Amino acid sequence: MSKKRRFKGGEIPTASMADIAFLLLIFFLVTTTIDMDKGLGIILPAEGEELEIKKTNILNCLINSQGNVLLGGDPVALKDVNKEIRRRLAENNKLIISVKAHEKTKYGDYVSLIDQLKRANATRISIADAE
Repeated sequence: MSKKRRFKGGEIPTASMADIAFLLLIFFLVTTTIDMDKGLGIILPAEGEELEIKKTNILNCLINSQGNVLLGGDPVALKDVNKEIRRRLAENNKLIISVKAHEKTKYGDYVSLIDQLKRANATRISIADAE
């Protein structure tokens, strides 16, 4: 005589599920890294700091609302700014580029101009106020 044992399905203890879910949530919050936008990466001078600069060492760079660029009064295509700035920096290594944008200039055009200046290894960039 054998007794048949009827196997009841095992139950999963759910009492600690909330604890486990909470610990997993904490773990992923702590270990996840969030990429932050870096922006333009420009070092700004201290407030009130002013330096006297010779006019020959300043190159005015103007960009209008259509994205047209003037370098020292000469029109230059946005894609050619890099070459022109490299040429002028070779002539004068103390050159400071003063960038002034029209208030309706597209942000993308402005960033493209700053990128072109950085590609030309222009380390002295002055951002002028739009008046």
